[in-house]
Amino acid sequence: MTRQTWTALVAALSFVALAALLAVIGVPYVTWSPSGVHDVFGTVDTKGNSAGEPMIQVSGIATYPTTGQLDLTTVAVTSADARLSLPEALAAYWLPHRDVLPRDSVYPPGTTEDQAVEREADQMSDSQDNAVVAALREAGQPVTEMPVITAVTVGAPAHGKLQPGDLIVSVGGTKIAQVADVGAAIRKYEVGEQVPFVVLRQGERTEVEVSTASSSAQAGVPVVGITVGTGYSYEPTISFDLGEQLGGPSAGLVFALAIYDKITPGGLLDGRHVAGTGTIDANGVAGPIGGIQQKIAGAQRAGATVFLVPAANCDDLAGVQTDLSLVKVRTLHEAVAALQKIDQDGPDAAGLPRC
Repeated sequence: MTRQTWTALVAALSFVALAALLAVIGVPYVTWSPSGVHDVFGTVDTKGNSAGEPMIQVSGIATYPTTGQLDLTTVAVTSADARLSLPEALAAYWLPHRDVLPRDSVYPPGTTEDQAVEREADQMSDSQDNAVVAALREAGQPVTEMPVITAVTVGAPAHGKLQPGDLIVSVGGTKIAQVADVGAAIRKYEVGEQVPFVVLRQGERTEVEVSTASSSAQAGVPVVGITVGTGYSYEPTISFDLGEQLGGPSAGLVFALAIYDKITPGGLLDGRHVAGTGTIDANGVAGPIGGIQQKIAGAQRAGATVFLVPAANCDDLAGVQTDLSLVKVRTLHEAVAALQKIDQDGPDAAGLPRC
């Protein structure tokens, strides 16, 4: 071979090797793409029952028939333990309805797949709890704020006696109204003394005694090893069964709408196919989410005609082409009002807030 032939051969082999290397070496990005939708008025088959069970079950309060389809929307995301190759990242960047994001903006450094799944499950649980409270309040049902145990320290005196989710009625005979009252009531005792607690556990009144220990942060200060936040007490029982592993907080608004529609007379959807997304807090405020463009694409593909968009996400829709009627909402109350107006005047009604 001539020198020129050898040079060309080495160059070609180097190019092939470099291309192969780029194809297998991961890049610090993840992709978002449209995924499935789930009708929250639908049923799931988790017990071999061909008829299925409602995805959202309500008892302890009057319920009313619903019509139409109300979809929560999802996004397919590169998992925490997967690595994205450069060609995959480039393809997702150029393909429609897909996005590429820095990995650290989705998964904090060092996050394992198990940790990511656990975090998203916690977010889903919180969104369901908030949706219940927001829907009951919107429907005019009584909801009482109470301090709730959010965590119990392993090995602490309260471990095995108090549980996350316990609503605190009284401590040491003192009725508890606010979160700060719990610590104040415990500090009336000496280290080593027994403190009587009265809690509501799954609606049942429960009495337990917990001894105090000395705080590791401040010697001599009595603690029992619990973290306390704001919880809620109400009469109805509302449960969720999605039939598969779904996580994250973005279904909160749709959950709240579904519950509200079930516990108030008159259907909200009038037989329409509506989809939406957005977080929800206990006061009914809808918050922004990620992957809004992918969720709109998934909803259109599923046949929805109306999509509820959190107001803070409207700026993310520049250049989006869709046949859906995009309705902007800031709160659960606005979402209810918008659906009622659509019921009366149709999805093209004048005066609807739009993105």
